[in-house]
Amino acid sequence: MKISAHKVFLPFAVVLLALGGTAWAQENHGCSDATLNGEYAFTVSGQIFLPNGTSILRNGVALTHFDGAGHLSQVDSVLSSPNAPVVPGAPTNSEGFHDDETGTYTVNGDCTGTFNVVFPPNVSSSGTVPGAKLTVLFVLSNHGRDIYTIVISITPPGAPGPVPALIHSDGHKLGFVETDSN
Repeated sequence: MKISAHKVFLPFAVVLLALGGTAWAQENHGCSDATLNGEYAFTVSGQIFLPNGTSILRNGVALTHFDGAGHLSQVDSVLSSPNAPVVPGAPTNSEGFHDDETGTYTVNGDCTGTFNVVFPPNVSSSGTVPGAKLTVLFVLSNHGRDIYTIVISITPPGAPGPVPALIHSDGHKLGFVETDSN
């Protein structure tokens, strides 16, 4: 019985291609916490789904400082609709942005990662309410100059636990862009 070469080598070629694809998916692209370093401007958009069956639309902007060592600080202005009141007592700076938001982050070698943001407590005449908490997954691109995020957990101010959300943001590092001098 005669076996042709392509019948022998074709299965090996398929296995090699499959292994090559697996190796690419797990490749270390050289990212680390240090890749995410500096000031990033974000646009924020999405929805929060409340336990009572209603949802709140969210749109806003944020300015986040990543220190290159796993810590972040942030200011933001995020608006809600329809008819969701502004949380009373949320700290704001002189420009009207919520401030004093802090957190931590981790960048994986494949340029994916996670960050957490803890908002300061809201203080009003009726008392102090713990601030919101966010957990976010992200992907870095363009050598860490761009970041694309999705909120995977949000605990609204004073809530006993997280609520479902579908919120994403796109961020871009601030700074000068190099241009071709030719």
